[in-house]
Amino acid sequence: MSDEMKADLWRRWRSGESISVISQQIGKPPGSVFTVLKHHGGIAPVPHKARAGALTMGEREEISRGLCAGDSYRAIAGLLGRAVSTISREVNDNGGRDVYRAIAAQERALDRAGRPKQCLLARRPALRQTVLTLLREEWPPEQIVGHLRLVLLL
Repeated sequence: MSDEMKADLWRRWRSGESISVISQQIGKPPGSVFTVLKHHGGIAPVPHKARAGALTMGEREEISRGLCAGDSYRAIAGLLGRAVSTISREVNDNGGRDVYRAIAAQERALDRAGRPKQCLLARRPALRQTVLTLLREEWPPEQIVGHLRLVLLL
């Protein structure tokens, strides 16, 4: 499903349309719409914001075209206004001259951009145990957060 279709899906979902209506409007089976909604828990994901200076999908496509045309890294870098080392590193990190594909490189870049840091409950077993105990005692999540802020100064 394209990004535009997903954006339309989320817009329609927020406005209260049913899965069957959304699927008819975007031309995808209801199961596909359900899968996207379920994967994100029914809440639209926050759009990814690339860091300043990161290669764009368009630049990666230009790199791919340049490689297919047999251009040197220096020629591709000049066309894009980038350092030769940036082009070289991008191509080598994504399979080399013969294997490089823009879409695969973009997907890998997005995967690598995710935060590797574990959540607080995963890093602090004592805190996790406290939260589990309070949940078992049927405390509402809002009260647990308030309690932890007072007790642990989070």
